[in-house]
Amino acid sequence: MGKEIEILAPGGDIDSIKAAILAGANAVYCGLNKFNARNSAANISFDELQGVLRLAHKNNCQVFLTLNIIFVESEIPALFSLLNKLVNTSIDGIIVQDLGLLYLLTKYFKGFNIHASTQLTTHNEGQIQFLSKLNASRVNLSRELNLDEIKSLTTVAHKNNLRTEVFVHGSYCISFSGICYMSSVQGGNSGNRGRCSQPCRDKYKTTAAGKDYPLNMKDNSAFFDLKELSDAEVDSIKIEGRIKKSDYVYTVVTAFRKQLQSLYKLNTLNTDNTELYKVFNRDFSNSFLKGDIRKDMFIDNPRDHSIKRLSEINDYSSESEMEKDHLALYNEKENSKSAIVKKIYQLSIEKAPLIISISGECGTALKVSVNTPETSFDVFSESKLENFGTQALNYDMIFKRLKAINDTEYFIQQIDIENLQTNVYLAFNELTSIKKKILFILNNSKEFVDPIDVPVLQKQSKEKIKSTLAILISSQKDISLCDVTDAAIYFQLPNCLKNNCTDFIDLFTKNKKLIPWFPSVIIGEEYTAAVNFLHQVKPKLIVTNNTGIAYEAYKCGIDWIAGPYLNIVNSYSLLTLKENFNCTGSFISNEINKDQIQRIKKPENFNLYFSIFHPILLMTSRQCLFHQVAGCKKDRIDEHCIPDCEKSVLITNLKKHSFFIEKSKGNYHSVYNETNLLNTDIVKDIPNLFTSLFIDLRDIKTKTKIDLDKSKIIMHFENLLNENPNSIKELKQIIHPTSNSQYKIGI
Repeated sequence: MGKEIEILAPGGDIDSIKAAILAGANAVYCGLNKFNARNSAANISFDELQGVLRLAHKNNCQVFLTLNIIFVESEIPALFSLLNKLVNTSIDGIIVQDLGLLYLLTKYFKGFNIHASTQLTTHNEGQIQFLSKLNASRVNLSRELNLDEIKSLTTVAHKNNLRTEVFVHGSYCISFSGICYMSSVQGGNSGNRGRCSQPCRDKYKTTAAGKDYPLNMKDNSAFFDLKELSDAEVDSIKIEGRIKKSDYVYTVVTAFRKQLQSLYKLNTLNTDNTELYKVFNRDFSNSFLKGDIRKDMFIDNPRDHSIKRLSEINDYSSESEMEKDHLALYNEKENSKSAIVKKIYQLSIEKAPLIISISGECGTALKVSVNTPETSFDVFSESKLENFGTQALNYDMIFKRLKAINDTEYFIQQIDIENLQTNVYLAFNELTSIKKKILFILNNSKEFVDPIDVPVLQKQSKEKIKSTLAILISSQKDISLCDVTDAAIYFQLPNCLKNNCTDFIDLFTKNKKLIPWFPSVIIGEEYTAAVNFLHQVKPKLIVTNNTGIAYEAYKCGIDWIAGPYLNIVNSYSLLTLKENFNCTGSFISNEINKDQIQRIKKPENFNLYFSIFHPILLMTSRQCLFHQVAGCKKDRIDEHCIPDCEKSVLITNLKKHSFFIEKSKGNYHSVYNETNLLNTDIVKDIPNLFTSLFIDLRDIKTKTKIDLDKSKIIMHFENLLNENPNSIKELKQIIHPTSNSQYKIGI
């Protein structure tokens, strides 16, 4: 066997963290009570984090902190304040989604290990290289990938000095992580802010396929696939579950630890996963990992499957026998919880006490003796004590200068100044130096980092900007629109380009006005085809929603615009793109509101874009969404489904919210809101910011009706940008119904 794989466990609260440590996790990931993607978890305070670090490190367990949300501009000062504290802890890694936070970490806080969150949707080699350039040390690969794809990306990651981690157990999202807006659009609870309300697991009106929970998937479990993951040289296996309880964490971590031990010692895997069924589950599937995306990955019930499974595996002769078995499982689970709780209570996250003794007299150095539960040491001032100065040394003054020690894994229990001569003086900077020496020793010879002020960004230019119009199409029949407008025309390329790459190369070669628009998800050979397209066409400009394509454009010297699904919400993300990848412009996310947009500062010589009319994409999935809704004669996705399937269907939940599932040729399945977005307000609300305002004229079916042909729609939007006084009223009359809730609510 090669190197051992790290077991990375969830820690939604203190008890779960303790349970992970007791069960033998090599690392635990947890969030503070703000700025993390599981706000519904209990999470921990900064003070508790220090105790967690001490406990975990004593037990050879690393701690990774989740800061895996997108940050709006108003939160940057609070984020800086937190980073200034975190940089002087022994935290082992920070899990990040926001490109702006990546910028801050690489420019101002270089001591952190940066882990790219699953929210960054990493699934191709260009994205690995993109993250490597931003100094990431680890990447969590997309959950939808198969073993061959994981092995290939892990090889690329290791060549670029990144480690890889893969989710191996827990809830599946039906959507690619990081590009799901369903909760955000429906209730203002953004999944990219840790507030997902999981509308995908809601009950829906019974579908034609007879299903009540058509978007509800079984849980992920790679329990029997650890040898293949080891052979793929994956560095870490990650267990999902920061909203799960301590008994769940303990049980799952223990099972996976034993499974790995069996693999390492006996070169074989345990074939019994019964223990995993005794805690919360929705039944299990490893079909993404196997590359066999099947109908049976769904389950028509989002609740715990533990009890139901007993009935599935046992042929009970009577109802009383079944009830007896169910009661036995319930009692076993309760007894297990009690036993785990008893073990947990034996662990403490109390910080370690320090007893500090201060001594010295005029003409000698100040001596500070520090006693910890494990060791003791002395530090001395550089200069000697004097009998004159600004303020004589006393208890309050010394405590004030040393109290930052309380922000570590230690706390000052006692300061003894009995052996300090009265009325002696020492420069304040000497006391600060002593504090740093103490912190250096306590923090394993890690230098103390002074606080960094929030950088002052250049004020927004007052230049007059007249926004132009940009249009997105995806059908060759709409190319004729190039002849009726001077607007920029973007043409969307499909997720899967390989089979038709030559045709698309020919299309763009013949139609020079078309600007390629790359989607969010481009996997494996499809990424290779997309790169080949770039090299063959050599476009002057592209729009990309995929950072892998962004990296390739940067390498090739092609101007590129960051698309709306990169979800840019702050100034520092713009600086990341411009300074690191020569990006020429970026869309601003439609998730944020008017006030949040206005706070963003545009870099010099950089263009901003915003979409004012489009069908609202809620999610993109690698799974077939028709199995549970309209039914499908196939029981799995085959090589013809993605390139050839073309279908649309409507589903409605019991809250009477409807969603359109669309599958177009060459693309993955997508879910759209029932009505399109129309935002005419921003034209007057925020003038002189956007180089271009964008409308999406692709033929995507929703309940929004458009009463004119596309050329006339373009004319009305051009009137809007030319400040025609009747344009808003006219647009709302010919495009209806529409929505604009995110612009009002924000995140």
